[in-house]
Amino acid sequence: MKTAALIPARFASTRLSAKLVQDLGGKSVIQRTYLSTSATGVFDEVWVVTDHEEIANQIRQVGGKVFFSSKNHESGSDRIAEALDQVDAELIVNVQGDEPFQDAFSLNSLVQVFQDTEVQMASLFHEITEEEAQNPNAVKVVLNEKGDALYFSRSPIPFNRDKSANLTYKKHIGVYAYRREILKQFTTWTKGKLEQIEMLEQLRLLEKGIKIRMVKTTHQAIAIDTAEDLEKAREFLKKS
Repeated sequence: MKTAALIPARFASTRLSAKLVQDLGGKSVIQRTYLSTSATGVFDEVWVVTDHEEIANQIRQVGGKVFFSSKNHESGSDRIAEALDQVDAELIVNVQGDEPFQDAFSLNSLVQVFQDTEVQMASLFHEITEEEAQNPNAVKVVLNEKGDALYFSRSPIPFNRDKSANLTYKKHIGVYAYRREILKQFTTWTKGKLEQIEMLEQLRLLEKGIKIRMVKTTHQAIAIDTAEDLEKAREFLKKS
């Protein structure tokens, strides 16, 4: 099954201006993301889907493929779906542009679950502490016995009524893998009520009855949203 990684790369950013073109050890953040994704060896193709010439030029400088998208997409999944006519792959993986250190084991594990023909979409999670679960920026997920997502929330779920010491919270990692047709359908659906309340795009699929298979990872991704995150990434790069 041919597999492609599509990296949505919007130039505008709220908490750190133009974060994807910031310097990270001699290369930009988006160049690091592209190169680390390619280096995993998991994908037949890797594309950056962007709305800005500066990002496009930086990816061309490292030999990457670029697709120009509209500037008015509300989510990364909407943005990459626009590029599907140019991408010849059955399985599409949405890799976050602001996570410059991609992990080969996690991405390969994500792709492998599609050997089960029932799986239409998959994503990643890792375990976190109860203290971390209180942060609304950390999206939590609860699973059924097969490992499919029952619900995602910014609230700490499940609610630990009896203060069980054995409860493990699961943090969603925003890397999505789609069979091609599901991604195309996703972009034709209007936002559901739960998505509008929580502001989580994956709830649109759950509301439509699409199952999302969740894959456990121990990889702690560094997502760059703030100047502090960028400094953390620079320190990580120096030590690696």
